[in-house]
Amino acid sequence: MPNDYFQFQQFRIEQGQCAMKVSTDACLLGAAADLSGATRLLDIGTGTGLLALMAAQRHPTVQIEAVEIDAAAAAQAAANCAASPWAARLTVRAQSLAELAAASPAPFSHLLCNPPFFRQSLPSPNAARTTARHESAGTLSFEALAAFAAEYLAAEGLLTVLLPPPEMQAFEEIATRHGLRPATRLVLRHRPGSRPLRHITGFRRGPGAAVAETELLIRTAQEAYSAEFRALLTGFYLAL
Repeated sequence: MPNDYFQFQQFRIEQGQCAMKVSTDACLLGAAADLSGATRLLDIGTGTGLLALMAAQRHPTVQIEAVEIDAAAAAQAAANCAASPWAARLTVRAQSLAELAAASPAPFSHLLCNPPFFRQSLPSPNAARTTARHESAGTLSFEALAAFAAEYLAAEGLLTVLLPPPEMQAFEEIATRHGLRPATRLVLRHRPGSRPLRHITGFRRGPGAAVAETELLIRTAQEAYSAEFRALLTGFYLAL
C-alpha cells in the first residue's frame, strides 16, 4: 500500500485521507506545466494539493486556488498547503467546479487539471476512488472542464491537462468545440519503445495551429531514471 505521506524537498504531502495518492505522472504534470506569465492559477480537483504546491514552489508570486469535491481530501490538501512555505499564496476550497463557477470567479491565467479519465471501465468499490478516477461518476466531466475553461480562462491563458492518449483525443475534440485548441503536447513514455503512457497537453484560445510536441522517457532501457526526468524533478524528489 502507498505510504500515508510523501516527502518532497520543500514540502510534505500527507495523503491518508485522499483516494488518489501522489503518482509519477501527476508529479510530471506539476513539474512540466508551463507557468510563464502566471498570475492567478486554479488547480481543479486538487486531491492531496500536489499540483498547487508544486506550482507555488516553481513560481514565486502566483496566487493559487484549488478546488476539491471530496471533503476529506480537501481538508487534507488545505492542511498540506497550510504547512508549506507558501501558505499565504494558497487557498483550498471544498467545492465542485460547478459551485466555483456559480460564484463567477475572476479569470484565471492558468488552469491545471488531472481529471478523472476511466470512462468505460467498472467503478472501484471505494466511492472516493471512483469519484477521483472515473468520469462516469459525474463529478468532473470533460464537457464541464472544457466549458469552465472557455468561460473563466483569461484571453491569453493556458489550460494544462494530463490524460491517457485515447482520453486526451476525446478531450481535445470537446475542448475544440469550446474554442480551446491544443498548443503543446508532452508525450510520456515509461521506457524507450513503450507505448505512450500519458499526454500533458496545453490548450489556448484561438484558431488551430501546429502543436509543438515533445517526448519524455521516464526510464532508460536499463530502468534508471532518464536525464530528462531527473532534470524536471530534481528540485522536488529527495533522491533520483
